[in-house]
Amino acid sequence: MADLPYGSWPSPITAEMVATGGVRLDKVSWSGNDLYWLEGRSWEGGRYVIVRRDAAGTVADVFPAGFNARTLAHEYGGGSYWVHGESVFFANFEDQRLYRVEPGLAPTPITAAPELLRGDRYADGVVTPDGRWIVCVRERHGAGAEAVNELVILPTDGSAAPRAVAGGHDFFAFPRLSPDGRWLAWTCWDHPNMPWDGTVLMVASLAGDGTVGEARPVAGGPEESIFQPQFSPAGILYFISDRTGWWNLYADAVPGQEARPVAPIEAELGVPQWVFGLSTYAFLASGALLCLVGGSGGTRLCRVAETAEPEAERRTTTYEDLGLPFRSFSPAQLVGGGGGLAFLGGSPERGVAVVAYEPVSGATEIVRESLSVEVDPSYISVAEPIAFPSTYPSEGAVGHALYYPPVNPHVSAPAEERPPLVVMSHGGPTSATSSQLRLETQYFTSRGFAVVDVNYGGSTGYGRAYRDRLKGRWGVLDVDDCIGAAQYLVERGDVDGKRLAIRGGSAGGYTTLCALTFRDVFSAGASYYGVADAETLAQDTHKFESRYLDSLIGPYPEAAELYRERSPIHFTDRLSCPLIILQGLEDKVVPPAQAQEMVAALQAKGLPFAYLPFEGEQHGFRRAETIQRALEAEAYFYAKVFGFSLADDVDPVAIENLPE
Repeated sequence: MADLPYGSWPSPITAEMVATGGVRLDKVSWSGNDLYWLEGRSWEGGRYVIVRRDAAGTVADVFPAGFNARTLAHEYGGGSYWVHGESVFFANFEDQRLYRVEPGLAPTPITAAPELLRGDRYADGVVTPDGRWIVCVRERHGAGAEAVNELVILPTDGSAAPRAVAGGHDFFAFPRLSPDGRWLAWTCWDHPNMPWDGTVLMVASLAGDGTVGEARPVAGGPEESIFQPQFSPAGILYFISDRTGWWNLYADAVPGQEARPVAPIEAELGVPQWVFGLSTYAFLASGALLCLVGGSGGTRLCRVAETAEPEAERRTTTYEDLGLPFRSFSPAQLVGGGGGLAFLGGSPERGVAVVAYEPVSGATEIVRESLSVEVDPSYISVAEPIAFPSTYPSEGAVGHALYYPPVNPHVSAPAEERPPLVVMSHGGPTSATSSQLRLETQYFTSRGFAVVDVNYGGSTGYGRAYRDRLKGRWGVLDVDDCIGAAQYLVERGDVDGKRLAIRGGSAGGYTTLCALTFRDVFSAGASYYGVADAETLAQDTHKFESRYLDSLIGPYPEAAELYRERSPIHFTDRLSCPLIILQGLEDKVVPPAQAQEMVAALQAKGLPFAYLPFEGEQHGFRRAETIQRALEAEAYFYAKVFGFSLADDVDPVAIENLPE
């Protein structure tokens, strides 16, 4: 076994493998016994392809090259296709029109081409049982005005233009139909709320001619988050609400009546709705109900077992763990159909996969792996959940994180040396990390880095109170928790306290920049399309998040001074360590100007830095060449800053102001 410094270990897990060794899996659907899913292929420029496996087991792409099933609604998209019979409907990335495709035929558009100064985006659709109508979300963009969101209905053959059937709110999601097609449910919410803050569940009648009746509220409000309304096979309307402080399941949703809770539990059955089309519970054809139950130890797939007790006039409901070897279900996709249950599942030892579950026998089938490469298990670092003291103002408060120690079966390090630590700050910030196998993490750990992936206060998975911790404290509590996780590992003796790096993308990039600007703990950092100026973000971002900072920092412009105080761009004189910045030049969520302002400030101060802009990339890198270059550049940057040599032969990165 070779004795090499941490960070310089040779590893078979290369950046090219991370970039091209798999697909991004998303949105699974049943239509009869045919199973569909979405594949994001980095080697095809990040194109998203709908794939069908028919009842005979034949797997094929639904449409040819030149089409890309990706919607830009809310910029983050999701819910980009839906199926009825053998007909598939999808939003095409290039023109954002809706298309219909039948087996063996080319896709045909069913909505009009965008006008010069206006574009319509569609998402989260559903087809009526008779196959005549589509109900979906439309986001309409006009010249110089905020986008208008509404629910629309249109004929599936495209013979008429979409017609608005619900409006008057800033946002809409989850249009869902009863089995007989007579009732339509949906959620809506208004600025400044995000969907995990407060939403309203509405229901209305739907006639055969596409006419929608008077909409009436069923549940929710400005301080109650409603997630995934869905009708059971028997026509009962279910939904998830966090009214108790936990996203739990409710049933018998009827206007004017209180819905009944289904098996209350201090666990999360919902997730933050960053994208459309999420699903954390599903009904089988038999009427059986299965759901994802999340907690700090991971997520379990459970059967909801409900027993009626007529004499006591009550129901006893429990969650029966199905015992499947999956502990991560992200993105949340749990769907039932004629073929049983399908979901996206992963674990610490394997990446996410499309999984089919047969409820009678309990058998599972891996239909499609996200990873197309074999990774020697001896190189895999398995996450250790840790809890550390948090600065949140309450006695005994803790933060949560996943710690990955360096692992390489063929290398050891000098006994007196401790590994450098990479602190990962997830995006969102109302999101969460999970323990499922990610080659990006293993890229670092197999080279001798330790990694801690932090679920700082504000992350989901620990109840609403934990999620609300970040309100008014963004740029403070998230930074403190990232530091707290690092210091916990330093004090435990796991890592080198003088070689601490922090990295993150989007909101995680903001946390990174704040940590490097307002604290003096880290020795290096990597910001992927990170926010440098909170005030600019409040003034120049897309509609979905345009009021998000009202709760995270404060109402704007009333709290303009606080925005300035929380913006690293105004305090670059406090920066004291090297930084690498990576930015997509077509990013509409965090515009490139933010990165460019930070670069100008670093140049003026003379700090070591590297800047890598990427043409054609938006918010989140999707192209294989970008992903590979960014990861290799980051590792090269750390090697130069921390003073070791990479085992890999990578293209150098221009680092300005770095002493020889």
